[in-house]
Amino acid sequence: MAFESSPNSVVEQLCQSVSLPKMVRVHQKFDPTHFEPEELPAVVHAQLERENIRSQIRPGMSVAITCGSRGIANIAIIVRAIVDFVKECGANPFVFPAMGSHGGATPEGQLEVLRSYHVTEETMGCPIRATMETVYLGDTVEGRPVYSDKYAHEADGVILCGRIKPHTSFRGPYESGLLKMAVIGMGKQHGAESVHESGFQNMGRIMPQFARVVFDHTNILAGVGIIENAYDQTYKIAALDAQEIWEQEPVLLQEANRMMGRLWIEKADVLVVDRLGKNISGDGMDPNVSGTFGSPGRQRNEVPGPICAQRTVVLDLTDESHGNANGIGVADVTTKRLIDKTDVDITYPNALTSTLVNMVKMPIFSHSDQGAIRLAVRICNEIDKEHPRIVRIANTMEIGHIWVSEALIDEVKAHPNLELEGEPEAWPFDEKGNLW
Repeated sequence: MAFESSPNSVVEQLCQSVSLPKMVRVHQKFDPTHFEPEELPAVVHAQLERENIRSQIRPGMSVAITCGSRGIANIAIIVRAIVDFVKECGANPFVFPAMGSHGGATPEGQLEVLRSYHVTEETMGCPIRATMETVYLGDTVEGRPVYSDKYAHEADGVILCGRIKPHTSFRGPYESGLLKMAVIGMGKQHGAESVHESGFQNMGRIMPQFARVVFDHTNILAGVGIIENAYDQTYKIAALDAQEIWEQEPVLLQEANRMMGRLWIEKADVLVVDRLGKNISGDGMDPNVSGTFGSPGRQRNEVPGPICAQRTVVLDLTDESHGNANGIGVADVTTKRLIDKTDVDITYPNALTSTLVNMVKMPIFSHSDQGAIRLAVRICNEIDKEHPRIVRIANTMEIGHIWVSEALIDEVKAHPNLELEGEPEAWPFDEKGNLW
């Protein structure tokens, strides 16, 4: 039986009486410091030019360069700059997808993810080698097997490249960053599954154990860490040698946490997220922003922390996610459109690898955006249904501008980092009740 319902179902009719408030556009203020794209090749080169890194790259070496599945700003420019530097040193670079089980856990799927980021052999000027084959490197001190990408293992050296930021599901001195890229990204399906077997509640403790095995059996030439500001712009590039990665990544993680975007509205009845996707976050929407934590390894305890919304609505899936709807399970309401875009053969491998099957469960849905938002308001408890507190965002990565309902205007006016950008206006629904 198909996952269907009538567009004029009893549920849809029950929600028609819900009146949605007018919304007003709001500017969220963050530190805007960043590099322009045209500056990045020189910035990357200057970082790699340091003697402790350049001396590691010798003529004739084959050098593997990681590229992951996240939607990192300017990633094609940054990776190409690394490729060009390696060539300048007389070595032979190649890029390989380092993204665990993403892309449906197939070489073709992972190459497609890279293509969507404009990372191809033509744009990089070097080969791209994709495989799901791994090599067993050894065991951690607790007896867990460690694996690494076959092509990377056969190379003379590896340069890690990845964004450093707070993880969506666990805490530790190393979260999303270069160590995680070495362990889970390079580990492919086998490596990622081995790490996740212990559960996210233990990830902060065990990931360095896995990384130690990888570093002991792999010639890590350097790591290029990327930090972004709250506007999804490149804020910092830091090239580190192998020992510096261990020493400095925790410090860079703290800096990334300070620069990360967040919603300055602390509490709402309903959070509306226009789009979810793997290019936005590993969880589809970053719970450090949305408050939708799906793992026991990470909790809402930051100050200031993520928004606390009674209900969360997700309206659509990004094209760049290629049908991967991982993370939809922590939403309360969605649309039939998102469900129809979901490819379970792409989505489910994430859940099997991470063991967080709750992240791919489908919530209650409506046939239109308007219906979904109305439904979310209706199922809120103990709120002012005539004046609901609603926050709408494009996604958890683009939060420089948001929309809030009229009930939140006074709070916006009182906050130093929020600024009204117009007058309240009705939701721009089309004749079918959708926002696009």
